[in-house]
Amino acid sequence: MTIEQLDFADPYFAVRYVTDESDVSVVKKSIVLNLAEQPILIEKQPLHHLQSYIAVNTVLTQVKRAVMIEDFEKHNQEALFTSVKQQWPLAFDVRGEERLRGVSHYMGPKITLGNVGLGLYHAGSVPLNVGLHKEHPWCEKPGFKEVHTQIVGFGKMQQCTEKDINTLYLEEPMSPGTTHRPMYDSEGNYPWHQYETVTPGIFMAVEILPQ
Repeated sequence: MTIEQLDFADPYFAVRYVTDESDVSVVKKSIVLNLAEQPILIEKQPLHHLQSYIAVNTVLTQVKRAVMIEDFEKHNQEALFTSVKQQWPLAFDVRGEERLRGVSHYMGPKITLGNVGLGLYHAGSVPLNVGLHKEHPWCEKPGFKEVHTQIVGFGKMQQCTEKDINTLYLEEPMSPGTTHRPMYDSEGNYPWHQYETVTPGIFMAVEILPQ
């Protein structure tokens, strides 16, 4: 049974990693993301695998494996985004993917917790124009799975039948505390998809790595 303070989101957000706790007290507003197959209960209501909500002034029960993010509302957003752009590199400079060239998309620190990777991103323009894609070339192993959790600002996750936004068939709104539904199939195949901004924001990529 552990509650570990993670520092990968410093100095912007406080993050706790919780494993095998029967009861976890939540005082401050916290984004709670369930990483376990077993539901977390809050007032007898289940939070299922790769779902998230904002909890405050309550107790979580049956927490097998979860991430809790605090301080996501405390910042002046303009000052926060200015600081992030000074501290985090552009995603294109890190990954070199052509679809990211010239895009105001910044990569923050990343941490790996067993088979799960957590990485922060700043989406700095509206629209973001990050580009529709199916593949994730930074993970070469088949079966890579990913969802995203919105922390600051508002966005939307879009799915298309072709590499053309005019073939859009599904759009999920993303507000602070939201994790979109998994879009991959049982073998880890994706539709054409992209994250798009409604406002500038910060989100967390949740990468489930192949064993």
